[in-house]
Amino acid sequence: MSLISRLRDIVDNESLKEPEQVRIRMRNLIADMLNDSSNLDPIPDGIPVVLLVVGVNGAGKTTSIAKIVDIAKSEGRKVMLAAADTFRAGAIEQIQIWGERLGVPVISQNAGSDPGAVAFDALNAARARNVDLLIIDTAGRLHTKHNLMEELRKVRGIVEKNGAGFTERIMLVIDGTTGQNGLMQAKSFTEAVNCNGVFLTKLDGTAKGGVVLAIAEELRLPIWFIGTGEKSSDMSAFDSDAFATALLPEPAI
Repeated sequence: MSLISRLRDIVDNESLKEPEQVRIRMRNLIADMLNDSSNLDPIPDGIPVVLLVVGVNGAGKTTSIAKIVDIAKSEGRKVMLAAADTFRAGAIEQIQIWGERLGVPVISQNAGSDPGAVAFDALNAARARNVDLLIIDTAGRLHTKHNLMEELRKVRGIVEKNGAGFTERIMLVIDGTTGQNGLMQAKSFTEAVNCNGVFLTKLDGTAKGGVVLAIAEELRLPIWFIGTGEKSSDMSAFDSDAFATALLPEPAI
């Protein structure tokens, strides 16, 4: 409705008559809305980075992590993973399998152990091994949302307290097929751990990921990356102009 209201003003002010003129203005509005004005590099060069990855189970956190590892390794970075989702059955093994495939070490403990302890161990190990990028996977579901958010706040606090020498980033993974529920997820996670940016997944099908418009408008969260497939190489940096064109394509002739 916010977009439509702005578009009506433009149509009136410019006395637009042709549908294609309106479509172009709409694309421009969408691109402007999604343009990242934070100037915050998701994974800055030349300094050690700890990337805390959050999001609900099933959004594609683990696959997104693998994609970032693949890109970072191709750029010559020394990467380490931390399996701090100690609650979901199989989550630790999933990260360990990706670690083996991609040739990066994984810091983990037994299932059910304290995720904060995993984060603490990982930070110390990454510092000792001169790691450029430490990626910490986190839980996406506990018995109640309150428990989940408290656990994430605890992990975030440990990273802040013990992350000397690392630049911290918090990335929210959102399923591109999710509707307005994605906005509620974004609000909950951002309130809990102050997310810095979004990885939008599953844009390889009919999903267009329009929920990011609401996320960008209401939370001022930039979209950093998009995932377009299952392979570790299926990702790209977010381009607001290209996304606006995909969301509102040229009409078929």
